[in-house]
Amino acid sequence: MLAAAGDDEGIKLINTVDGSIARVLKGHKGSVTGLAFDPNGEYFTSMDSKGTVIIWELHSGEILHNLKGIAPDTGLDVSTRNVLCWSPDGLTLAVPGLRNDVVIYERDTAEKLFSLRGDHIQPICFLCWSPNGKYMATSGLDRQVLIWDVDKKQDIDRQKFDETVCCMAWKPTGNALAVIDVTGKHGIWESVIPSSMKSPIEDIPKQGSNSNGLLLFDEDDPENSASGESLSDAGENSNGEFEPPSRKRLRKLSFSEENLEENDASDEFAFYPLVQSHKKRSHSHKEQLDSVNGGSKSTRVPTSKTKMQEAFQPGSTPMQPGKRRFLCYNMLGTVTTVEHDGYSHIEIDFHDTGSGPRVPSMTDHFGFTMAALNENGSVFANPCKGEKSMSTLMYRPFSSWANNSEWSMRFEGEEVKVVALGDAWVAAVTSFNYLRIFTEGGLQRYVISLDGPVVTASGFKDKLAVVTHASDCLSPNDQVLEFRVFIVSHGTQPFRGRLPLTPGSSLSWFGFSEEGQLSSYDSKGVLRSYTSQFGGSWLPLFSAIKEKSDENYWLTGLNASKLFCVVCKKPDNFPQVMPKPVLTLLNLAFPLASSDLGSEALENEFMMNNMHLFEIQKRIEEMTRAGLDPSSLDDDAFNFEAAQDRCILRLIASCCNGDKLVRATELLKLLSLEKSMKGAIKLVTALKLPNLAERFSGILEERLLYETKKNKETKTQEYLAPIAADAQLSRSKAPTKTEASKPVNNVSSSPKLSAPLFTKKNKTLDGAKAGINRTTIANETLMVRQTGVETSDKLGKMEERSQVQVVNKSEANLAQPTRPSNPFLKSSIK
Repeated sequence: MLAAAGDDEGIKLINTVDGSIARVLKGHKGSVTGLAFDPNGEYFTSMDSKGTVIIWELHSGEILHNLKGIAPDTGLDVSTRNVLCWSPDGLTLAVPGLRNDVVIYERDTAEKLFSLRGDHIQPICFLCWSPNGKYMATSGLDRQVLIWDVDKKQDIDRQKFDETVCCMAWKPTGNALAVIDVTGKHGIWESVIPSSMKSPIEDIPKQGSNSNGLLLFDEDDPENSASGESLSDAGENSNGEFEPPSRKRLRKLSFSEENLEENDASDEFAFYPLVQSHKKRSHSHKEQLDSVNGGSKSTRVPTSKTKMQEAFQPGSTPMQPGKRRFLCYNMLGTVTTVEHDGYSHIEIDFHDTGSGPRVPSMTDHFGFTMAALNENGSVFANPCKGEKSMSTLMYRPFSSWANNSEWSMRFEGEEVKVVALGDAWVAAVTSFNYLRIFTEGGLQRYVISLDGPVVTASGFKDKLAVVTHASDCLSPNDQVLEFRVFIVSHGTQPFRGRLPLTPGSSLSWFGFSEEGQLSSYDSKGVLRSYTSQFGGSWLPLFSAIKEKSDENYWLTGLNASKLFCVVCKKPDNFPQVMPKPVLTLLNLAFPLASSDLGSEALENEFMMNNMHLFEIQKRIEEMTRAGLDPSSLDDDAFNFEAAQDRCILRLIASCCNGDKLVRATELLKLLSLEKSMKGAIKLVTALKLPNLAERFSGILEERLLYETKKNKETKTQEYLAPIAADAQLSRSKAPTKTEASKPVNNVSSSPKLSAPLFTKKNKTLDGAKAGINRTTIANETLMVRQTGVETSDKLGKMEERSQVQVVNKSEANLAQPTRPSNPFLKSSIK
């Protein structure tokens, strides 16, 4: 059966076997814009330009329900279609609503069940269900296409087009959507549904599996099926005789209009048994499509590229009508909101109720959709909602010595995308790609232009990290993101670079660990932490791929060794506020390859200890440079070194048992303590490996000799430092002989002696004041050299130069007048 309708207000039901008109249905008062067969073959629905929907009984042709004015009135506009569509199981009917939404009606009673209302700002003109009925694609006059999760009643993705999309079709055998706009541009939207969610072709109902959103064809008689595209052509060429078009004509119509890619066309028109395009599967879905007229309409298909990720707030959950959602969830506490009678109710709760202050709930008249929380306060922001509602940023401190310490900022024509908090500062990134930094009291401190649209931001003490898009998405499905880390108090940017993501994924969480280590988590379940090793790199410390396959992990935070998350059963990607989510702790681990010794756990412990040791040593260096005492970290460093040595000893034992002696020797060289090296020698001796024990002993002896040599060099430098310092001091007395000044310059420029020069200068001055004889010091230096303190010929030559220089300098001083230029040396020169 084929249904045809138009401006004549009548609907013709045509028998495609013999071309006869089976029935004419009359009841509409305007042009018919939409037709849909019930997948179960009982009902037939139609809609006209005035927004009236009629449900017919197909067998008798009687009107069962006449629903007037439930859809938009399109008037005389014939540029777009206004269609309705049955769900694949035939239980519900989807109709465009009057509020730029989709209204779902019950099959038999035609009662309104619920509506899908989102960000369409103009009426919906086309809609179609996914093959399994779980998702729906809607196109509006606002040039947007939204993808809906029908069960959850929320949109999960969207695309903005240059022109209105007038028709769409889901791929029957894959996760893709074909679209065409009013100018004839068409393309394929690949990977419409995220891989973490249920596939659109999974669990397809047995009834109505052939529905393409407009017409249903009988699978038992493919010979007499006709495509939706052949409807108008068949009518035009039949001259009223309704002669069934031949299969050759059908195939020509299928491929001539816009030169569709052959693989996609074969899926669209799969009910033609002889279509030969199945042989040519090498064509890419992302190729540019050319029109028939020599390519004059050739354009890059907007749906062939992955959509750039929208900005998001770390620790937030999507909006759900009628349900409470998280605006922020971190290691400190939560910020939740729920809409009620036109306004929202916001609550702030701390995980540790004893440490954090009790914050009263807040009535939100702005409609805040993002928030950040720390120990000092909370910040909120809302996007623009029309011309009258501007984007607002508000900060609420938890405690203050002054009244009225809460403040807010409003942005005209600008929209806040992400907010962040730190010690005594508040940050917001806007739609103008401005990073705005405020003080805790509300002073506008900095406004910085970022390189691209913001994705997210996070704060920790004095650090602010921002993620932006570096460029358009790469193929296939790869986001190109860049991160920047600012030190707000100093106005510096110590780190900047690309943010790595798993191929085909997007960023899900971004922030700092409890120790302040920058970390990211993507939609494929990979956690990475930033380290300054190798010039600044990201280390993968967790992968959900190795965990349970039926679970998703919603990240909330992490520390040095654990990942804190909420476990969600698939296909759920985030938790509900009620019941209260239960935090799960997972161990951090590098994604190591399978070891030939089966010692992945030990190797992971070894690498984690190395990472922690590097971070501690880095903090010690930073504290030393800042003039602070790093002794508080010495115990932590020693404990990690000891733990690392124990891990290495276990790895050595594993290598010996697996006959990997070269690897065992490499591990021995990584031991830090002499006691651990002796323990390794005892271990291999007990394992009856005398050759390896002998090699280990040789390595230990070399280590001890090196340490002894290093200590002696240090002592020698301490002996030579006073002499060099005195030489430097005497040179300041304007020596009269060139020979006396020249060696001093040589000594002071030596790289080995330059560091102690300044540390020993005060002691040398004290010695000079007390009348220490320089000749005595020179003799002591000569004795030290003769007793074998020198460790190389180079050092010996350096000592000889130092001795000669002291003698020459002494002679130069004796030649000076009796009135020295340095008054502190009066008592030493007679």
